[in-house]
Amino acid sequence: MAFCYFNSIPTSSHLISPDLSQKFKIPKLLHRKKRFGVLPRSSKVTAFYGLKAPPYELDALEPYMSKRTIDMHWGEHHRNFIEGLNKQLEKDDILYGYTMDELIKVTYNNGNPLPEFNNAAEVWNHDFFWESMQPGGGDMPVLGLLQQIEKDFGSFTNFKEKFIEAALTLFGSGWVWLVYYLKRNIVVRYFALILRVIDCCEHYLVVLVKREEKQLAIVKTSNAICPIVWDDIPIINLDLWEHAYYLDYKNDRAKYVNVFMNHLVSWNAATERLAYAEAFVNLGEPKIPVA
Repeated sequence: MAFCYFNSIPTSSHLISPDLSQKFKIPKLLHRKKRFGVLPRSSKVTAFYGLKAPPYELDALEPYMSKRTIDMHWGEHHRNFIEGLNKQLEKDDILYGYTMDELIKVTYNNGNPLPEFNNAAEVWNHDFFWESMQPGGGDMPVLGLLQQIEKDFGSFTNFKEKFIEAALTLFGSGWVWLVYYLKRNIVVRYFALILRVIDCCEHYLVVLVKREEKQLAIVKTSNAICPIVWDDIPIINLDLWEHAYYLDYKNDRAKYVNVFMNHLVSWNAATERLAYAEAFVNLGEPKIPVA
């Protein structure tokens, strides 16, 4: 059985590390060439990202999540994150051209987030959250996803209990996630060599094997932090900001979390995401051309 929790790192503003793009394999973008004089600078871009609609009608999750909640949560809070991010990006085009994933990793800045990070991450988190639910959701996963859950948590029941526990023990606002990641274990063995020269015993520490094991884990994060900043691959997430549930469940987080697991979570989406994650880990990050 394996699960783990990660806490967010305190935020402060620092400059982006010069080798950050290389670390995250972020391609050099056309706007950077323009900015540094290789090509004439283009006109200023004043809009970057649009509000993505949930993959179902806004009343499709009733009675478990009301249209009133989604109107407020998606139509106001999510929209405010988009608009706030675009206003930040209007001031300087240095970040123009990044995909949302790249933007989040760059502005996370090795745990010292830049001003754009919170809005960018909350946009990403909310898009992922809407797609982590479906009408008629809940029940149990099947096939490979169920097998992986049973392998990593012992049983689906154990996983469900751990996920709910993580959601209920998260302090303040944030998110709880099921992620797929590559666990690296260093296997170490000791060898004792008896040296009779001076009748003493010396011990040598030898690293024999570096094993890699792919597995699921439960992660909880505070505020806007999302696991892609650590290169984990999210499978499902649950929004634990109070605005996600107070209209329907007041301050009863436990009821909201249980309703999510029993009636809302999309195991169909999770199965597709796990298939992508397995291919991503096995084959490496795909090289996506940038226009």
